[in-house]
Amino acid sequence: MWWLDDIVVPVVLLSGVYCFVSLVRSRTRAANRKTHRTAEDLYPRYADSLKKQRKYAREHGGAWKNDGG
Repeated sequence: MWWLDDIVVPVVLLSGVYCFVSLVRSRTRAANRKTHRTAEDLYPRYADSLKKQRKYAREHGGAWKNDGG
């Protein structure tokens, strides 16, 4: 089966390299894409409890805004 070593193996290897390169290229494009989101938009997902936020604001002389996000 000479064709297995001479044709099939290189085709499989080249298709694997092509798939890897296209996967990396698409992930790079997604990571470098411009976005309209800001830190304020993402903050509620990672926020402390309201009690901790109010306490922090009081300790640092800030005013608490209860605007929901």
